[in-house]
Amino acid sequence: MAAKYFIRNITSCLSRATISSQNAIKQFPYITNFLLSNRQVSTACPVGIEEKRNRLVVQWKENLTDEYPLVWLRDNCQCSACFDQSSQSRTINFSQFQLNQALRHLTIHDNNVEVHWVDGHKSQNWLKTNKAPYTTWDADCFKSLPVFDFNAIMKEDNILLDWLETLGVWGVGLIKDAPHGLGQVGSLAKRVAFVRKTHYGEEFSVQAKADATNVAYTQGYLQLHTDLPYYEYKPGINLLHCHIQYKGNGGDSLLTDGFKIAEKLRENDPETYKCLAETKVTWSDIGQENGNHFHKIHHAPVICESDDGTIRRINYSQPQRDSHMAVPIDQVEKWYRALKKFYDLATDARYLIEFKLKPGELVTFDNLRILHGRTAFGENLKGERHVQGAYLDWDEARSRIRVLKAKLLGNKE
Repeated sequence: MAAKYFIRNITSCLSRATISSQNAIKQFPYITNFLLSNRQVSTACPVGIEEKRNRLVVQWKENLTDEYPLVWLRDNCQCSACFDQSSQSRTINFSQFQLNQALRHLTIHDNNVEVHWVDGHKSQNWLKTNKAPYTTWDADCFKSLPVFDFNAIMKEDNILLDWLETLGVWGVGLIKDAPHGLGQVGSLAKRVAFVRKTHYGEEFSVQAKADATNVAYTQGYLQLHTDLPYYEYKPGINLLHCHIQYKGNGGDSLLTDGFKIAEKLRENDPETYKCLAETKVTWSDIGQENGNHFHKIHHAPVICESDDGTIRRINYSQPQRDSHMAVPIDQVEKWYRALKKFYDLATDARYLIEFKLKPGELVTFDNLRILHGRTAFGENLKGERHVQGAYLDWDEARSRIRVLKAKLLGNKE
């Protein structure tokens, strides 16, 4: 089953380069919508073959060029002989697969391209990708983000899709008018897929209590953090529902786009960025919840990158940062300075949002990306504030997005 995911994502990893010598390419006429790629708009483009490197080359009007290795094109043919549509799986017998692929010619008709291979096989217009772009935000931009109605999400698939796509692009989705009472986060999670259970259970309550086993269960200031950095595969989406809000001053929610902070550092202070992206930190959580004892440890940098350099995860939690540091002693002070720059930027008024949830409102956000916290409220356990939370996995949310697109838009990505 892994093959179908490979087919849909590999095109985002294929190289993009401007070809310096146009003489190396056999030019073909302009066509429209040849490739459904991760560009915002499909544009007309000339198609050609670069003979020396056995690649299909697509030159876009934006002066960008996509290159597709011929061996990959042949391996990902979507015809019925090569790909089973029912199971969405590649069926090419790899023991008989030839690595040295060659094109006989290309045929263009009805705005489609048909590839004729030397071995007699034909493939037609199949390249797609569903790489999900993200957009970072600052304090000013945050004010324009949409607010969704809880009941509409629960009843209307198009609103559910809008909310999930907003989460994917912006990392945050605000929701209003949830019914009074606990259990709303569980219902919302199950509308998408199922709750991601952790050692805190399926649904968890964030409220002040004596002998708190977590700093979130106090009335004190809760510093910006991502949840569960000590999980190697940590829950991707955080759902927080305000059941009871503290009536005095305090108890405000805090949010910062961690990807925005990382991008700013990479742009303006690359040495600090490099330090935070390369230095592994030990994150840990030791304790018990409802009689369940746990001791979790994970080693990862504050800023985690994909192989292509894309920022994919932020890890930060002051209480869960272990005292153990497996780094050379002469790098310790440098790392602390880098971390201080990161946190100071995250709490800068240009990027930090502060707002007070009302009962019936939810804040939902990407836990791999968004830093969240809370201002102090009350004292001596006087004054109630009760927020209920639950988690979702991004794998399930992205699957739901694809299913909804196929249902509502006829999109088969």
